[in-house]
Amino acid sequence: MSGESNCKVKHRSHHPSKNLHQLEAQEHSNSLSLEMLLRRLRATEANQDDKFAHVLDAVGEFGTFQRRLVVLTFIPNILWAFFISADVFVLTAQKPYCNTSWILAVGPNLTEAEQMNLTLPREPNGSFQTCLMYLPVAWDLDSIIQFGLNHTESCQDGWIYPDTKKRSLVNEFDLVCGKEQNSESMQTMFTAGVLTGSLIFGLMSDKLGRYPTILMSLLGLIIFGFGTAFVNTFHQYLFFRFGVSQALVGYTISSVSLATEWLVAEHRSHAIILEHCFFSVGVMFLTGLANSLPHWRLLFLVGGAPVFPLIFYIWILPESPRWLLMNGKLEEAKQMLCYAAGVNKKTIPLSLLDKLQLPRKKVTKASVLDFYNNRHLRKVTLVMGCVWFTVSYSYFTLCFKLKDFAMNIHFRQVIPGIMEVPARLCCIFLLEQIGRKWSLVVSLFQGTLMCLLILILPPELKSIMVLMVALGEFSLAASVTVFFIYTAELLPTVLRATGLGLVSLAWAAGAISSLVIISQRLTLLPILLCCVSAILALFFCSLLPETQDQPLPDILEHYPLQTRSLPSSPGCCHDPLRAAWPLPAPTLLALLTNPRPGLPFPSGCLSGLGAVHGDALGSLPPMAEGLAGHQLSEDL
Repeated sequence: MSGESNCKVKHRSHHPSKNLHQLEAQEHSNSLSLEMLLRRLRATEANQDDKFAHVLDAVGEFGTFQRRLVVLTFIPNILWAFFISADVFVLTAQKPYCNTSWILAVGPNLTEAEQMNLTLPREPNGSFQTCLMYLPVAWDLDSIIQFGLNHTESCQDGWIYPDTKKRSLVNEFDLVCGKEQNSESMQTMFTAGVLTGSLIFGLMSDKLGRYPTILMSLLGLIIFGFGTAFVNTFHQYLFFRFGVSQALVGYTISSVSLATEWLVAEHRSHAIILEHCFFSVGVMFLTGLANSLPHWRLLFLVGGAPVFPLIFYIWILPESPRWLLMNGKLEEAKQMLCYAAGVNKKTIPLSLLDKLQLPRKKVTKASVLDFYNNRHLRKVTLVMGCVWFTVSYSYFTLCFKLKDFAMNIHFRQVIPGIMEVPARLCCIFLLEQIGRKWSLVVSLFQGTLMCLLILILPPELKSIMVLMVALGEFSLAASVTVFFIYTAELLPTVLRATGLGLVSLAWAAGAISSLVIISQRLTLLPILLCCVSAILALFFCSLLPETQDQPLPDILEHYPLQTRSLPSSPGCCHDPLRAAWPLPAPTLLALLTNPRPGLPFPSGCLSGLGAVHGDALGSLPPMAEGLAGHQLSEDL
């Protein structure tokens, strides 16, 4: 018997590693089950804590009030497209000739063709030179016709544009013969306004509120947008374009924040998608106006006139109740919610409204420095900044690439505008099926693929290259829409507009980089950089969490606490789940799912679990009340 027992012992001793691996595998499986449970508890607690979402459900998810709010954002988005793309149509290339009206003093009956033939030198191919004229002489007309003129000089009395049918900035301010201004330089001034406006209006929206910032942005559109029609010099025009770009980015940031904080679930993404579709409609509206109006000032007068009816936004545009609540204006937030419920013909239960309280803990005053101090916020800002830089750089590069194909200016604007509408509508399907994160990855990947094809295909295949550029713009337009939705949901309410402003800096940096590189006349470098930056952005996107069906973060404390450093306690192991309670995983899992009174909970390591799964433990105190009378602290 003893020999048989010894044999069994020896048999076990031959496979110690096998038993150890089985034990580790079992513990690993139990640890994963425990982690999944904690995540589920954390999500449940987050939904329970988001009392504001329950109040919005009582107000009505997408009633008359929300639909009206979305409609109010449509008109400014149409104007946004109008003002951002107007430079393309008011700075068209024109052929100038020197003004030689001096000869009319001796030949008042000369036609314009005869006047040019006598006073302008010709090129070797027989065409008139554009920036030179014959030096005026004190001869009579017969002598001029008989002997001709020989000495030339640069234009002295301005220029004429006999072949031009429309009035543009070029012939209005004589931007010719050494005074040329290309659209790239004007775009740089516009982008500089975006750089400053994104910071100013982002901070303003978080400090003063969404409502006053939107009103100030609309005021800026009236002054600098409609007022552009009355400028007297080209430098004044550039200044007004600088001002209107600030107003545009300020409205974009504040309106996206307002829609994000009022709407819930899929209605939030649908609203932003529709707003962006109306941006594409605005591009087509601008193209039609530019093609029909003969003067650039009329273009700004007619296109900017719809800004004035927006003055009534003072009386009907609502403030964000989330922003009001986070800034200690509880009563105003309740009044705004009750007003919205009244418009929707709903009633908010008083018991539910009374639960809407100011944060129990003292919320640290948020500032721009939190984008550096908070690890999670810093990661979100850097990653989305990288993505925004990539999308901006790639989109502008593809737009400028279309110029290489000598396409009609109206065709270059209409075709992308038409294609962007279905591109943005496709985002609805993508967001519902694969979420925000992977929708951004898919759309960005498609844009990268188009850039690669443009890099590989020979330039002789003009029609295919144009198709690839159009498809690239199609994909990048979808990326822009998903980006706004995703970024707004990642950022907390207290810093949402500021964060959108910071990532808008990356958009401006991408646009300026594209302008600089395109001006170098390099063939492959712009497209190559498109691909490299897109690959980096795709990699960084994998570092971000999914936000679909998740409650909006309001304060920095709502961010996942696992981004902070883990505290160490005596007697706790390195595994944070083990550090919470030094019990076997099956026992701990059983306690969490089926608590029994009388079982002790070590308190020395509870702080470790709180540091890692603080939000999840919010739902554990009711379950743990009977466990040896141990109460988890409120901080957990």
